Amino acid sequence: MADLSRTARVDVLVEGYARLPNVAGTVSLVRDADRVVVVDPGMVADRELILRPLRALGVEPGDVTDVVVSHHHLDHTLNVALFPVVPVHDFQSVIEGDVFTRRPADGVELTPSVRLLATPGHTPQDVTTLVGTADDVVALTHLWWTGEGPADDPYSPDRDELRRQRERVLDLATLVVPGHGAPFRPSGATPR
Repeated sequence: MADLSRTARVDVLVEGYARLPNVAGTVSLVRDADRVVVVDPGMVADRELILRPLRALGVEPGDVTDVVVSHHHLDHTLNVALFPVVPVHDFQSVIEGDVFTRRPADGVELTPSVRLLATPGHTPQDVTTLVGTADDVVALTHLWWTGEGPADDPYSPDRDELRRQRERVLDLATLVVPGHGAPFRPSGATPR
């Protein structure tokens, strides 16, 4: 990933949380070149919590060119239909309307600054969106729920694979946007 360009912009539209029974997934906007990508348009208390900050950034739902889902849990996919028929990228395919094109996510380049990585950990189907910005290499991922963890993800079917994928992402990213919390800078205290 050393060849990742550094021209994209990342904005967190919704900072997720998991305080049962209330759950919201982190929703992010990535802009680079002619691509406008929404990552994980999932569960939120009100759809306006996604649409209002999007519009405040000058982006209408019809401007979105791609959607990426980090995995297939509803808290990260529920609001995909807020956006027009655009490519929806997951771990194994691109879906546009009723067209299903199989392809592995690992290494898919949406732009020179935006890459998908297959990072099975939280689920076997996880995808991390890696984004080169002027200041950081940002990982939009569910390998962590928050900066504090949990260290042992209760949904992970393979703790060793989760650890391998976390290390892989930490070797690349300077900023992590987790599935249910605030962005954080990796440190020695970051759960592995």
